Amino acid sequence: MPADGASGMHDSSYNHMKDLAGRYLDPGRSMQILDVGSLDVNGSYRPIFEKSQWKYRGLDLSPGNNVDIVLTSPYKFPVKSGSIDLVISGQSFEHIEFFWLTWLEMVRVLKPEGMIFLIAPSTGSQHRYPVDCWRFYPDGFRALAKLGGVETLEVTTDWKLHPDPEDRQWGDTVGVFRKPRRSATAVLMRQAEHMILHRLASWIVQRDR
Repeated sequence: MPADGASGMHDSSYNHMKDLAGRYLDPGRSMQILDVGSLDVNGSYRPIFEKSQWKYRGLDLSPGNNVDIVLTSPYKFPVKSGSIDLVISGQSFEHIEFFWLTWLEMVRVLKPEGMIFLIAPSTGSQHRYPVDCWRFYPDGFRALAKLGGVETLEVTTDWKLHPDPEDRQWGDTVGVFRKPRRSATAVLMRQAEHMILHRLASWIVQRDR
């Protein structure tokens, strides 16, 4: 989710998301779906999730096509905890300075046994919107799973060059995660951990202004 709301889309990313939806989701099941970093610049994932039983909403920092919820911060979503069945995000995490805080928000809004589909580049040229901070390998996605207390169902990276010249530089890293059911005590402990991390991040952001 770039700070100016822009996000790019390439064919390999779209095809990865389509593949995940086809393998993991039941089109007959009612679902709430949240797309983090959804602004349509060169395309969007919305066509994949246009099913009668699914409600898709896009979330980003700037208003525009495919944005249903406009944020004031990438680290705080105006979405109820435990209300979303599926959170998706693609080609956004490399542009978020403190991406782990956005990740924690994604986990917070997820229902128990809900899933996250995450796609981010492992390589590629600099493309600032307005910053380009990070690249991701499978171990990085597994580390995020540990931070959020979620289960890693799969994580892969496109190590081989994609045949399309427009896509070959990115080497998509693709992850699927599931939020486990927890006891009430475990939930409270996790909420406390998230609150501490968010307060620390808020202090850092305010300090640097």
